[in-house]
Amino acid sequence: MVGKIIHLRQHYHFGPNKIQMYLKRYHDIEISTSGIWRILKRLDMNRLPASQRHKRTATKWKRYEKQRPGHALQVDVKFIEPVTTPEGRRKKYYQYTAIEDCTRLRVLRIYDKHDQKTAISFMDYVLARLPFQVEKVQTDNGAEFQSGFHWHLLDQGINHVYIRPATPRLNGKVERSHRIDSEEFYRLLDGVMIDDTGLFNDKLQEWENYYNYQRPHGALGGQTPYERLKQKTKA
Repeated sequence: MVGKIIHLRQHYHFGPNKIQMYLKRYHDIEISTSGIWRILKRLDMNRLPASQRHKRTATKWKRYEKQRPGHALQVDVKFIEPVTTPEGRRKKYYQYTAIEDCTRLRVLRIYDKHDQKTAISFMDYVLARLPFQVEKVQTDNGAEFQSGFHWHLLDQGINHVYIRPATPRLNGKVERSHRIDSEEFYRLLDGVMIDDTGLFNDKLQEWENYYNYQRPHGALGGQTPYERLKQKTKA
């Protein structure tokens, strides 16, 4: 058990609550969070290096959760560290992300372009993947989400709303999910160069499946997004 705690702490930087969820779900081990904290403290692993700690803000914002799947979808773009090819070129990739408000179910896709045409293509991909009707899409005011994207959604009977400028907290669920991507996906790819959109998407698809079907979510009480979806659709 101690070895499993060390592994989750070292490789994923999980805290006691998340370690407790993983031990229960995947190893049928029940241990209190205080017990995990004592083990970490004894091993001098109770505090992460400063560079790996979450930076807390002075103001805390209350997040609201929609009560039915499909009511609202938050969409955003994660800018990925440019890849230097063997020829010395700097190549940019962009992760387009959609997260459903109620279930936290996500759809991810990597592109090597960042414009309205790409955003429209991504939304068509998202709508084909999700197992429910989307009523509203919420984005920031980025150039990729302007008139062409806006009217593409309206033509499909989907409302599109912009958050207020300089208020990323209003898209807090997708912003938080991007931090999870950095901590649990991209950090583990450190030193691995992927200069191929297809291969990059294969890796990202594996991560998306893990996030949706296997990863316990603290905000969902330890459920996975798919488990929350099943719960909501049965209700």
